[in-house]
Amino acid sequence: MRFLLLLVLLLSFSHSNAQHQDKLDFINAKVSLIPNPEQKEIQGHVTYYFDVLADIDSIFLDAKNIDFSSVLIDYKAVRFTNNEERIILYENFKQGEERSITFEYTAKPKQTVYFFGWDDEIENNEQIWTQGQGKYTSHWLPSFDDMEEKIEFDLNITINEKYAVLANGKLLAKSNEEPDALMWSFDMQKPMSSYLLAFAIGNYDKQELQSKSGILIENYYYGQDSLKVEPTYRYTKEIFDFLEEEIGFPYPWQNYKQIPVHDFLYAGMENTTVTVFSDGYVIDSTAFVDKNYVNVNAHELAHQWFGNLVTEKDGNHHWLHEGFATYYAQLAEKKIFGDDHYYWKLFRTLQQLKNVVESGEGQALTDPKASSLIFYEKGAWALFMLRNQIGDTTFKKGIQNYLQKHQFKNVTISDFIKEMELVSETNLDDFRDEWLENTGFPLEKAKTSLAEKSKAIQHAFELESDLVTFQPKVINYKKYWNGTNSVHLKKQILEWAHASLPQEILEDALQADTIAIRQQLISVINDIKKLPYQNVVTLLQDESYVTIENSLFRLWEAYPEKRRTFLKRTKNVTGLPNKNVRLLWLTLAIVTNDYETRNTPVYFKELSNYTSKQYSWEVRMGAFQYLNQALGFDDAALKNLANACVHHSWQFKKYARNLLQDLLKDQAYKTRLVALTKELKGEEERYMNTKLKQ
Repeated sequence: MRFLLLLVLLLSFSHSNAQHQDKLDFINAKVSLIPNPEQKEIQGHVTYYFDVLADIDSIFLDAKNIDFSSVLIDYKAVRFTNNEERIILYENFKQGEERSITFEYTAKPKQTVYFFGWDDEIENNEQIWTQGQGKYTSHWLPSFDDMEEKIEFDLNITINEKYAVLANGKLLAKSNEEPDALMWSFDMQKPMSSYLLAFAIGNYDKQELQSKSGILIENYYYGQDSLKVEPTYRYTKEIFDFLEEEIGFPYPWQNYKQIPVHDFLYAGMENTTVTVFSDGYVIDSTAFVDKNYVNVNAHELAHQWFGNLVTEKDGNHHWLHEGFATYYAQLAEKKIFGDDHYYWKLFRTLQQLKNVVESGEGQALTDPKASSLIFYEKGAWALFMLRNQIGDTTFKKGIQNYLQKHQFKNVTISDFIKEMELVSETNLDDFRDEWLENTGFPLEKAKTSLAEKSKAIQHAFELESDLVTFQPKVINYKKYWNGTNSVHLKKQILEWAHASLPQEILEDALQADTIAIRQQLISVINDIKKLPYQNVVTLLQDESYVTIENSLFRLWEAYPEKRRTFLKRTKNVTGLPNKNVRLLWLTLAIVTNDYETRNTPVYFKELSNYTSKQYSWEVRMGAFQYLNQALGFDDAALKNLANACVHHSWQFKKYARNLLQDLLKDQAYKTRLVALTKELKGEEERYMNTKLKQ
C-alpha cells in the first residue's frame, strides 16, 4: 500500500512538472509577510492569480519546510499534499478559466532568509535580509524555483516602526497595522522570476539620486556611516547613465535601490530593483584606492537588463547573465577610469584564463557547471571579441534588438546569437565554436586583439617574451620602464621582474606620485633594505591602507631596533573594513619586546574580541589567523570559533572548521574545548559534540 501511495505521488510530481509553462500562466502575486526575528520565522499570506491555458487536474509550487495553515483555491478549501519540498493542489482546472490560489503559512527558513543581531545586546545592529539565487525563494514563500515562471510580485511587509524596509518595486505606502508596527507596501509593474524576490530590514538612512532619464536611485547606509556615503557610492549616477546609453535600452524597472548588509554571502546580488551587497564595501576615501564598490556596483546594475529583464532558460545559458554583466561593468569602469584601466583588466583576466587552460581545467561557456572565472571573465572576453568582429554600431544594435524582442522573457544562447547574426548579416557558427563551445581559450587571437588596442600591453607581451628567452641580467628594463606612462605597465614590470630590476627603477617606483605603483612595490619587493630607509618609512602614512599594512610588517621585520617607532606611527590606523592594519598592529604590539607591556593584556583582549560574532566574518577570520599563527587562543576566542563553525558563509565556515580540526590534534586544546562545549547551546553545541566524539 505504501509503495502504491509513493508511486501515485511520484507520478503526480512527474505529471505536474510539465504543467506550468504550457498549461498555466501565473500573472500576479499579492504577498504579505510578518517576520518574527526572535523565532527566526515568517508568517506569510500569498494569493496567486493565474490563467488556465489547458485542462489539468493538479498544480504544484515549490515550498521548502513550510507549514501551511490554510490552502484555498478561489477562496475555498482544497485537497493538497505537502512533502516539505513541494505542495501539490488537486483540482480540476479548465482551459480559459481565471483562478486564484491562497496560502497562509509559517516558514522557518534554514537558508535564504538571514536574521542578525536579534539575540545580542548590540544597539541598532538588527537586520533581516534575503538571498534567493542558488538558495531559492521557496524557503520563505511558496513559489517557483524554475526561472521560467515570471510573475508580477507585490509585497507587504510588517515590522516594528523603528526599522526601514526595502523590497522589489516602488514603495506605495507605509501604514500603521498595530501599535509600534508599520506595513510597508511595494508594487512591481512587470513580471520577474521568483529567485529575484528580495527584502531587507534594518536601521538605515538613505541618499537619493536621480538618473539622467529620471529614475530614482536610493543608496542606503548605516547612520554612523554618513561620511562614507560618497566614497562607497562614488560614480553611481555616472554608472547608471552610462549603462542606459551604452546598452541603448531604457532601464526597465520603476526605481533602483542599493543596500549593504552584514556578512553577505557574495559581493552583491542583483535582485530586481534592489541590489543587496556586502557592507565590506562601505569605505572611506582612503580605502577607495584599495577596495571600492565601483565594479560590483556596475556589475549588479547591468544585471537589471541581463538576468532580470531577459533571464536564462536554465544553467546551460548562464553566460547570458554573468558574462554580460561582467562585460558591461568593465565598460563602465572604462568610462570612469579610462582605456588603460580597461585593457589592463582584460590583460589580467587573460593571464588567469591562460593558466586555467594550460592546467587542463578549461571549460566551455555552455557548461552549466563552469567556474565563475569562465562565466564571468571568459564570458566578457567573448563579448569583447564579438564586438571587435562585427563592429561597435552593429553590436549595439544587436543588443537593443535582443532586449526588445525578449524583454520579460526567458532566453537561450541561440536567441542571442540569432539576433547578432540578423543585424550583422554574418554567420556566427565559427564564433560560437571558438568562444562558447570551446573548453580552451584562443590565447593568440586574444593577445593580438589586445595589443592592437594598447601599446603598453604590446610592450608587456614583449617583456613577457624577453623574460622567457633571456637571462634577467641582459634584459633592458629601463627601456620598458622609462618608455611608458602607463601605471599598469609599471605595476606589471614590478610584479614580473622586481628581483632583477636596477636600483634606479626601484627608487623611482618608491618615489612615484602614483599610489598604485608604491603599493605594488612594497607588496612584491623581497629585500626592503635595498630601498632608502627615509623614503620607505614615509609609506606608513601613505594614502592606502594596503600600503600601510605591508610597509608596517616589512619595516618591523627588517629593522628590529626601530619597531617602537613604526608601531607609534600607526597606532591609530584601523584600515579597511576588515581592519587589516589594526589586526596586524595589535599582533606586532603584543609580540614586540618591551613595547607597552602594561597594555599587552588589553591588546590581546581586543584582538581576541575581534573573533566574536558582532564583527564581520572578514574581521573575525583575520583575527583567528593572527591568533593561530602568533599568539594562541583564550577561552573566549575558542567559543567564538565554535560559533564560526556554524556560520552561514561557506568560506568562513570552511576556514573555521579546518582550524578547529587542527586544534583538536593538540591535546591541551582538545581538553579545553571539551570543557567549553558544556557552556554552548543549540547548533554550536551539536556541532562541537559531533567533532569531539570523532
